[in-house]
Amino acid sequence: MSLVSILILVLAWLAFFCLHSLFASLTFKRFIAKHWPAIMPAYRLLFNGISILLLPIPLVIQHHYAGALLWQWSGFSAIIANSLAIVAVLAILWTLKYYDSSDFSGLKQFRQGIHEVEDMEQFTLSPIHRYVRHPWYFLILIILWTRSMDEATLISTVLITAYFILGSRLEENKLMVYHGDVYRNYRNQVPGLFPLPWKYLKTST
Repeated sequence: MSLVSILILVLAWLAFFCLHSLFASLTFKRFIAKHWPAIMPAYRLLFNGISILLLPIPLVIQHHYAGALLWQWSGFSAIIANSLAIVAVLAILWTLKYYDSSDFSGLKQFRQGIHEVEDMEQFTLSPIHRYVRHPWYFLILIILWTRSMDEATLISTVLITAYFILGSRLEENKLMVYHGDVYRNYRNQVPGLFPLPWKYLKTST
């Protein structure tokens, strides 16, 4: 990859991360609620829709500027890597049943005309949440790091990993606002992004 192609790819991901974090922030949502309150029932739907529309941009750039192949799983290592990725995908699908899909997507807020800035979803835990506070981030990282890597894919994976680390902390600031001591107690018992064998939730929060 040339320096120009690397810069284009990095800037594309940084732009996506910044916009995603901005739209997800309480400060921005409160600004919208104050100046354009009529938008709020559709805010979550718009947020998810914009994210889906913007995500392909850095992915297309990544594919276009693939660069040299750095490593490729083969033989037994490919079986292990692909098995881990499949388990991670299945785990994500399994955790979906523990979420209110209508609330998560924004359909509930839109249909009921909800104007509140704070998310309305109750604090609930899937079984995986006993071992890691951000299971989707952890599982997506497994999927990403078990893929064969060309130069652009490695750059993207490193950037996404860094964003998950930072984004998880920003997300936790909101969760503290929403759930207070309940989330604080949970956070003290369970690791954030990577499970630790000696640290997990032994009793219900």
